[in-house]
Amino acid sequence: MSPRKTKDIRKSLLVKGFKETNTHHEMYWLYVGNRKTSVRTRISHSESEYGDRLLNQMAKQVGLNRTEFDDLIECPLTQDEYLQRLRTRGIVRLGEGPPDRQG
Repeated sequence: MSPRKTKDIRKSLLVKGFKETNTHHEMYWLYVGNRKTSVRTRISHSESEYGDRLLNQMAKQVGLNRTEFDDLIECPLTQDEYLQRLRTRGIVRLGEGPPDRQG
């Protein structure tokens, strides 16, 4: 698999419901609705690209396998689909976030 530009990872995480907290690294926490979850990852200030080893670690941190994480970054995996996978895997509780849509 190929390296990913840090700016592309950052942009995709923000679109999928993560919010950034700056410390010595950029920490990204997943929010569902207005509630912070335990799902998090980080991006180093000094890295312009992430290779396979770090991308695999990030995928695991956000509850996905590497292929799913690539889909999260490239956007075929929508925010709703991502949250559903996390709920199915027991990583995010059903009660977190906005009510399910009906109809």
